[in-house]
Amino acid sequence: MDLFSRSWTALRSAVAELPDEDFARPSGCAGWLVRDLVCHLIIDAQDVLITLVTPAVTEPTRDAVTYWEVSQSPPTGDDPLDALTVRLAAAYEEPRLLKFHLDDVGSAAGRAAELADPALRVGTRDEVIAVGDYLSVYVMEWTLHHLDLIAYLPDAAEPPAEGLARCRQMLEEIAGAAFPASFSDKDALLVGTGRRVPTDAEQAELGELVGKLPFVLG
Repeated sequence: MDLFSRSWTALRSAVAELPDEDFARPSGCAGWLVRDLVCHLIIDAQDVLITLVTPAVTEPTRDAVTYWEVSQSPPTGDDPLDALTVRLAAAYEEPRLLKFHLDDVGSAAGRAAELADPALRVGTRDEVIAVGDYLSVYVMEWTLHHLDLIAYLPDAAEPPAEGLARCRQMLEEIAGAAFPASFSDKDALLVGTGRRVPTDAEQAELGELVGKLPFVLG
């Protein structure tokens, strides 16, 4: 839960520090500008709030690793929900309004996570998951989207190192294999989730794992 808070705080701080002109730059998400990604983060924060107040009494059906639906098809940005996010982001008109809404809803999501019992079971996406596992899911979400946020912003702050390390560990569990030790945690996540194409040298190091890439998490 502490890692959730650190990852989420770092991401919200990175958004808060962006100059207005950066909101019109591309993000690491296909078809989305930075402003669209920030709008998506607002929706994510709302989802966290909703899920944490949706208790379940049955046994968990998912955990932090099995929660994810995995495919090898990276998003194109053409999905109707992706397109809706673009329209919602445009409706804000000014970056300061996006920043305000993210800070407002995001802070509430952060407080709710700190108050939640990690052993409590909650329902989301027609599945049951323990709160501790659910918040670990969002460590992955926050960390990957932090990388998306700064994909074309070289001066922006990176995600916390401990969040990158934990997400690499979870991705390796999803993959059923370890990434080469020569890969940094950041590169393992970028290459592993299809956010960057591996170089020829990296492909050679990946060996048989390269044929399974990417692991697109949804």
